[in-house]
Amino acid sequence: MPVKPSPAVVLRPPVPVMRPRAVPSVPGPGGLPGGAQYSIKLDGFRAVAFRLESRVVLQSRSGRDLAPEFPEVTAALTEQLTPGAVLDGELCAYRDGRLAFQELLRSPAARDRDGVPVYFIAFDALATPGRDLRSLPLRERWDRLDELLPPGVPGAQRVLATTAYETALTWYRDMRTVGVEGVVAKALDSPYSTAAAWAWQKVRHSDTREAAVVGFTGTAVRARALVLVLPGDDAPVLSSPLTPPVRARAQRVLPPPDGRGVITAVGLGDVPYLTVPSGVFVEVRRLATRHATVSVVRFREPD
Repeated sequence: MPVKPSPAVVLRPPVPVMRPRAVPSVPGPGGLPGGAQYSIKLDGFRAVAFRLESRVVLQSRSGRDLAPEFPEVTAALTEQLTPGAVLDGELCAYRDGRLAFQELLRSPAARDRDGVPVYFIAFDALATPGRDLRSLPLRERWDRLDELLPPGVPGAQRVLATTAYETALTWYRDMRTVGVEGVVAKALDSPYSTAAAWAWQKVRHSDTREAAVVGFTGTAVRARALVLVLPGDDAPVLSSPLTPPVRARAQRVLPPPDGRGVITAVGLGDVPYLTVPSGVFVEVRRLATRHATVSVVRFREPD
């Protein structure tokens, strides 16, 4: 039986998500309109949580619903959020006292077997029951987030954030050991709008990052490029062609292919590739090209 639409639900998926712009250093308190809010840069899957009439949708940055892949988080948000609430945040897994992006790629059963919890870490409120908040400044949206997601909610929490510049610098310096990638600075007077690209700025510890290998192009014995999933995004990307040393390493460490897939790459169209089981990770660097491809630096050694 169809669920009757509720007037409390004013914002439905999909919605465009704001993305932070990379900058070389943490902006000072006067560097953004209205002052700055600083939060830790998480290492997970971006997700917008919609509490609809009878269920929760976890919209990824690419628009896909991640809810079936994270049933424990979905159940917690369904119970705790009021229909009409919409929160922007990140799905994060924890293992051995630190953020563990690779755990997000495992099945719910595998995570549960190994005792790996996943949380929804909220950093913005886009709607309350009956009201779209996106035109409000961040300082007001943050107050609404405090009301929608009070401390102690199982499976969800607010991101660690401050308006103190020195505290943000301390986090940037000291929290790398627990998997924090850096710091995000946001203008307190800014609306939630993709047109305000200047309003969110991120500073990361390195220009390289970890990515999960989900496949490769070429032949079963000679990989040409890798198909990767990067933190913060569930949509696979195609790397630039592998360098000879990385290609030689790929031949030794990639498991035998277990299927076939197709990826759409900018400038190339649909590209067929061979899929591989999860468990292989690489370090990549984003290239400053028109198509913003990623280059594989090296394969990460197993723990």
